[in-house]
Amino acid sequence: MDTGSRAAHGNGTTLLIIAKEPVPGRVKTRLTPPYTPAEAAALAEASLADTLHAALAMPARRRVLVLDGRPGPWLPPGFEVVGQCDGGLDERLAAAFAACRGATLLIGMDTPQVTPALLAPALSPGSPGSPHDCDAWFGPAADGGFWALGLAEPDPELLRGVPMSTATTGAAQRRRLTDAGLRVRDLPMLRDVDTAEDAVRVAADAPGGRFARTLAQLSPLSSRTTAR
Repeated sequence: MDTGSRAAHGNGTTLLIIAKEPVPGRVKTRLTPPYTPAEAAALAEASLADTLHAALAMPARRRVLVLDGRPGPWLPPGFEVVGQCDGGLDERLAAAFAACRGATLLIGMDTPQVTPALLAPALSPGSPGSPHDCDAWFGPAADGGFWALGLAEPDPELLRGVPMSTATTGAAQRRRLTDAGLRVRDLPMLRDVDTAEDAVRVAADAPGGRFARTLAQLSPLSSRTTAR
């Protein structure tokens, strides 16, 4: 990744999307059952595609896909692609931030309902990090994690060692920010797509997206749970 020189906040934000290649058996395993590994991968691909296309509509200075795996036809033009490093999720997130300079905002691939409007405060000129605004943006997830993290000055040590994939990950990460003396502002809470029930609720929140259309092509969740 081209780290470049330290950018002024007014020059825009680097937008990072951390994602995993949607390969059956490697993504969205908590959707199986009731969905097959291939169906779960199709939902993951649709979620990632919705996220990437939303990112293209955001006023970012750079858009970087931090990918575990290889790009596929789901990747639209307009992104730099870098591989994820080895290690736990905290190390991978830390490395993604370490490769950036200036205001940087990271989101995942599990919230296909994300829109430019939701992220507008964190992507506006001077935010995050305006002297009169804040030093970080935090997007809490309904499962206790987080779906977005923006830093005015990327510092990988703000992420290293934070316990990931727990019901208290979000609280621990936000506390890490405030303990470092950062002024934190919150984005709206969103629901990650982890379970089949999550998928139904997220699709209802964004009925016009690729994710909702893909889910609609599968047999209803009610029929699958009844058949079991």
